[in-house]
Amino acid sequence: MFSLETKSEAETKGLARKLAQHLFGGEVICLFGELGSGKTTFVQGLAEGLGVTRSIVSPTFTLVREYFGRLPLFHVDAYRLSGLTPDEVQRQIGLWEYIERGGVVVIEWADLIAGVLPSERLDVFFSHTADGRLLKFEPHGQVYEQLLARLAEGG
Repeated sequence: MFSLETKSEAETKGLARKLAQHLFGGEVICLFGELGSGKTTFVQGLAEGLGVTRSIVSPTFTLVREYFGRLPLFHVDAYRLSGLTPDEVQRQIGLWEYIERGGVVVIEWADLIAGVLPSERLDVFFSHTADGRLLKFEPHGQVYEQLLARLAEGG
């Protein structure tokens, strides 16, 4: 587990930009946190770090938005998928097909589709602090442990 506090939206985006430098495609990043905790801001920074030039907005009404930069970015919002079975979620968004396309899949509200998340992934937990936001990174799998080690080294 790796934790970092950010004190502004710019810092949250900056952290995500740094993470993007270490992505090669095929990664799944799951975001957890209450409304307004910084999840979409983080995705905006990740997109900037991947060279995406389009504006990043929450995909709430479309479920998945696709962006293209150095790597494809597939931005999933699972908020409206709450209560669906894993098969229904797969039919709604085709999550595994996005994962297999070799881009970066980022899932907001990942806790609502926990039953379909891959076992190997990076979980990022967002919470409010008195001065900003606390981001806790939890790797699941060696690829994500190495990714966090590189991020923690400051690279």
